[in-house]
Amino acid sequence: MTHIVEKIGGTSMSRLNELCHTLFIRNGTPRYGRYFVVSAFAGITNLLLEHKKSGQPGVYMQLALNPDDRGWRDALSKTSHAMIAAHQAILSHPDDIDAATGFVQDRMRETRTCLADLKHLCSYGGFRLEEQLSRVREMLAGLGEMHSAYATTLFLRRHGLEARCVDLSGWRDKSNLALDDRIRKSIRDIDPEREMPIITGYAQCKSGLMQEFDRGYSEVTFSRLAAIIRAREAVIRKEYHLSSADPLLVGAGKARKIGHTSYDLADQMANLGMEAIHPSAARTLRQAKVPLRVTNVFEPEDPGTLINARDTETPAVEMIAGLDVFALEVFEQDEVDINLLDVAILNTIGDHGLRIVSKTINANTITHYVDAKPAAIDAVADDLGALYPNARISACKLVLISVLGHDLQGLSVPARALQALAKAGITPRCVLQGPRGVETQLILDAGLLETGIRSLHAELKEDVAKATTIAA
Repeated sequence: MTHIVEKIGGTSMSRLNELCHTLFIRNGTPRYGRYFVVSAFAGITNLLLEHKKSGQPGVYMQLALNPDDRGWRDALSKTSHAMIAAHQAILSHPDDIDAATGFVQDRMRETRTCLADLKHLCSYGGFRLEEQLSRVREMLAGLGEMHSAYATTLFLRRHGLEARCVDLSGWRDKSNLALDDRIRKSIRDIDPEREMPIITGYAQCKSGLMQEFDRGYSEVTFSRLAAIIRAREAVIRKEYHLSSADPLLVGAGKARKIGHTSYDLADQMANLGMEAIHPSAARTLRQAKVPLRVTNVFEPEDPGTLINARDTETPAVEMIAGLDVFALEVFEQDEVDINLLDVAILNTIGDHGLRIVSKTINANTITHYVDAKPAAIDAVADDLGALYPNARISACKLVLISVLGHDLQGLSVPARALQALAKAGITPRCVLQGPRGVETQLILDAGLLETGIRSLHAELKEDVAKATTIAA
């Protein structure tokens, strides 16, 4: 294993001109020997699909919800203008700008024609737009990475590097390959010691990356590439360090870079919806024995945080994070077998595609803490009400905060967490810690996310002397 695979996130891509002489060139020398997997420029995938956080419709959602109006056409025009503005911000030579703009205009013209033809076809009996939407989503998702990879290649060539654009999107490619086969075919004649491959984060494949991994597709491509070439290391370049808490929340001077942790912690982070790495990508790297490094792209000399399959060391709290959740509670005294009730609830939640973060259960009540929108929770509650008309089903918005680390029992985390929250005037609804001691979960009332994280971080990470004393 000699080469490195690196992934650059969307926000970093939009500041590419700040990275040329640190990430790609160092002291005037091109830094070959690396494969780069790139995301779309910041905000572009939101415009192509839907906003990841707010849900505001993009091209895809406009087409899916209102195929008969001009919404998707207007959204496509808006996205085209945004893509052109994105490469104009990083490219300086007029020829490069013209080439990138022509690339966008050609792709968007073909996309508009494709969607219009599909809409016309589906106006005939026997053809249903909903049956084609998954393919449309795949096609639209790839546009952002096609554009960013092409623009980045122009940018690097202008700075004297032998850069090669590697398009895995399958645009106008009739072959239907598995993901690994598409990657192998696309990189088979690349010599990374002499050229710098710039690879699209989206890859067209038989299974459909979007269908299986949705917005985590670029990390899946990144991890499969690293496994295929048996990379020495996989590196994710972000605009911040992997820290003990959000620096914007607890203060940049108080948040601590983690430095070294395990894939186990990465799995716990993914369960909280954090964007360190998709759990499927982490599993691929762990199984291939490829270590992962998460670095701050704007601090190139800092080694960042290394993630590997390390053995448990000294007990430590490594991160405090949380999210807003809904507590979906089902109280059913008439169901003799609580396990059957649990299976029915799990199936119903799964049918709506919602993510369960945690759960509690007793003789006649099951509570799932779910990361979801209110409308989705209402739909699940309605379906469960139809299945169990005698059940009492309720949902309320709460906060789940997790203290992540290893051997937390040795640090008395639950007791110290309760004391810290009490000082802040907070009484938790629930405290959970499993036997493995990798996570302590605290359920708080809605609106207490930031106060709760600050209070717990101050006690468990900022007071190092106290933590060291208890660990000893």
